[in-house]
Amino acid sequence: MATLFIADLHLSTEEPAITAGFLRFLAAEGREADALYILGDLFEAWIGDDDPVPLHRNIATAIKSLVDSGVPCYFIHGNRDFLLGKRFARESGMVLLAEEEVLNLYGRKVLIMHGDTLCTDDTGYLAFRAKVHQPWLQKLFLALPLFVRQKIAAKMRANSKAANSTKSLEIMDVNPQAVVNVMEKHRVQWLIHGHTHRPAVHALTANEEPAFRVVLGAWHNEGSLVRVTPDDVQLIYFPF
Repeated sequence: MATLFIADLHLSTEEPAITAGFLRFLAAEGREADALYILGDLFEAWIGDDDPVPLHRNIATAIKSLVDSGVPCYFIHGNRDFLLGKRFARESGMVLLAEEEVLNLYGRKVLIMHGDTLCTDDTGYLAFRAKVHQPWLQKLFLALPLFVRQKIAAKMRANSKAANSTKSLEIMDVNPQAVVNVMEKHRVQWLIHGHTHRPAVHALTANEEPAFRVVLGAWHNEGSLVRVTPDDVQLIYFPF
C-alpha cells in the first residue's frame, strides 16, 4: 500500500530524457501505487488544451493507461501549467483538484498543494499570479489564436527568467509563517508541496504539535517522489 506524489517535471520537447523517465515511471512504479498525485508543473508551459504538440497527447495517453489499469491520478495546477483544463483532464483521466486539498492517507491527514502561494515574500510574483488567475483574463487569453498565445507565453517566460535572476533564493522560497498558517487553517501536521525545487523534509511546530513539511524535488537529472504508506512518509530519488 502506497500513495505517490510528484511535481515539477517541467516536461517539454527540449528535455526528452525527462519525458522518457516519466513514461518509464508510469509503466513501473506508478502501476504499484494506490494513487498518484501530481502537484503542479507537470509541463514547462501550457497555453491551452488545444495546443497540438505531440508531447501533450503522448503524456495524456500514458496517464490514461495508468488510470485504466486501476490507479487513479489527481492533479493540482502549478504556476507553469495553471491553464491545463477539462479537455486534457478527460483525455488523460486525471481528476483536477483545488489549490489546497486535505487527504486522509492511512490515518494521516496530509495537506497537498503546489507551493507557490507559500512564497509570500515574493510580492512581485504573487501580484502577477493574482492577475493571471482572473477567470476573465484566462478566458480572453484562451480565445486568442494559438500563434499569438505562443508569442505571449514565450515573452512571459523570458520576463520571468529575467526577474528571477535578480531575486535572492530566500525571497523565492516559502515563508515559514505562511507554512504554519496554512497547516493550522486545515488542522494538519503534514504538508507535501513542490515549486521551490528544494527537496527536503522539514520539522516544525503547527497546531501546537510537531509537524512536517515535505518538499518534492524537480526532475532535472533524476526523478523525485514522495511515498506515503501506512508506516512512513519517504522522500525518494531515482534515476530516469
